[in-house]
Amino acid sequence: METVYSALKPTGKLTIGNYLGAIKNMVSLTKSYDCIYTVADLHSITVSIPAAELRENTLDMFSLLVALGVDPEKCILFLQSQVHMHSELSWILNCYTQFGEARRMTQFKDKSAKAPENINVGLFAYPVLMAADILLYQAKYVPIGKDQQQHLELARTIAERFNNRYSPTFVLPEGIYPKVGAKITSLLDPTAKMGKTDENAEGTVFLLDDKDTVMRKFKRAVTDSGSEIVVREDKPGISNLITIYSAFADKSISEVESEFSSSNYASFKLAVGETVASFLDKVQQEYKRIRADKAYLSDLMKSGANAASAIAYKTLSKVKRKIGFIGI
Repeated sequence: METVYSALKPTGKLTIGNYLGAIKNMVSLTKSYDCIYTVADLHSITVSIPAAELRENTLDMFSLLVALGVDPEKCILFLQSQVHMHSELSWILNCYTQFGEARRMTQFKDKSAKAPENINVGLFAYPVLMAADILLYQAKYVPIGKDQQQHLELARTIAERFNNRYSPTFVLPEGIYPKVGAKITSLLDPTAKMGKTDENAEGTVFLLDDKDTVMRKFKRAVTDSGSEIVVREDKPGISNLITIYSAFADKSISEVESEFSSSNYASFKLAVGETVASFLDKVQQEYKRIRADKAYLSDLMKSGANAASAIAYKTLSKVKRKIGFIGI
């Protein structure tokens, strides 16, 4: 089977947007592909984050991924920093990336504008580390959002340049995009993406929110003028809620519209909240079991890192040999 690679950064707490936009698809992909998934802790330190918070976020995310169905028996799941080949290949690929190519990355410009006091070299080189992540595992497919398309194109450019200079070494990765729930927006601002680190947490439903919190947030969700419960461009608020309900209830958009054709906004928001809260309750029970078992967690991380390292080592050894580095 062909290989799929995907990564999530442990900055902030996971949201239902992360689940519907990425994790649900990650689980599904394990049925048809060799999947390699990482908690990308190396990527997370481009922003200032306390060590204790990073450790907790990393363990929380790893545990939640397993609780959500990312089964280590059906894929490789590991912590990025525990496989040193990521950092080593990243440095090598820096030398095959043109400065102008890296400078054109819009995400670097956006993040630099938001945090002008911390424009570090790691932030600038972030897309090259992302390229190393993908190319290490000869990944054919990478599940990404539209905001990562430019980074994937850079990875392809770097891979093609290396392949042309030496000989075929890297598989050229392609992006795949989930069809439903790819972009879940804030409950308070349906024009903005639901984010892990939004200043106002009331617009974001976190995977570890309790039922009372979930219900409160959905009751306060912004809707639109009129009363129709339909997906329409001029109704971003209700369209967002329909998308969420559709994904968690496993129903099509048209089925949801038909089911609530005679309902009002208030009752629909309650239905969405109840459906989401019921799903999260089951996930949280499994998460708590996994998170409390330190020995089990350690074994999972060690096993995943060993499996990832074996693949990464083969790629890195081939790269170093072609460049002209002398092995031991």
